[in-house]
Amino acid sequence: MTAARTERTALAETLRSVGPDAPTLCDGWTARDLTAHMVVREARLDASAGIVIPPLAGYTEHVQNSYARRDYGRLVDQFASGPPWYSPFAVLDRFANPAEFFVHHEDVRRASPGWTPRVLDRALESALMAPLKMIGKKGLRSAGARVALTTGDGATVLTAGSGPSVTVTGDLGDLVLFVFGRDQLDLAFDGDPDAVAAVKAAERGL
Repeated sequence: MTAARTERTALAETLRSVGPDAPTLCDGWTARDLTAHMVVREARLDASAGIVIPPLAGYTEHVQNSYARRDYGRLVDQFASGPPWYSPFAVLDRFANPAEFFVHHEDVRRASPGWTPRVLDRALESALMAPLKMIGKKGLRSAGARVALTTGDGATVLTAGSGPSVTVTGDLGDLVLFVFGRDQLDLAFDGDPDAVAAVKAAERGL
């Protein structure tokens, strides 16, 4: 089983356990809304473009809201079953979805009080490395500092940007969430205070 498939199954289980009205770290979205987003992304090619193209976002939101009104259990089942055969994600699942599912899984988990970090298996960590580097280079390029992302064992996984040096240290999963724009993190920042503040305030994510 691929890392994407394993994380899809784990995320579906979490969505079932928290219920449709559970909060998420995606502003204004409940677990129901997040599930609808993931289903539309894979199953509605006419609407998924609006996820990344702002002029089309209104139509995407309309379609997503219609999916969110469906029975929640069936919606989660549809997500868990994977993309339909006609979706590009049927081919790209193992490459395009590990980070998507990991980040959204943590969006659900970390929105609830008492969340604890989870230990990622080696296959998922490996699958997250490429999107971390791609999104990190893009998002940190204009952070106003030379940013090094470093794991707790001292391995530097990415260096990006220019200016005074800032080192961000934490587990690989938290580094992924950082470059994808999340803030519910357990990270250590080391460097000039003004540069650290600029890195924290930088626009990150897609």
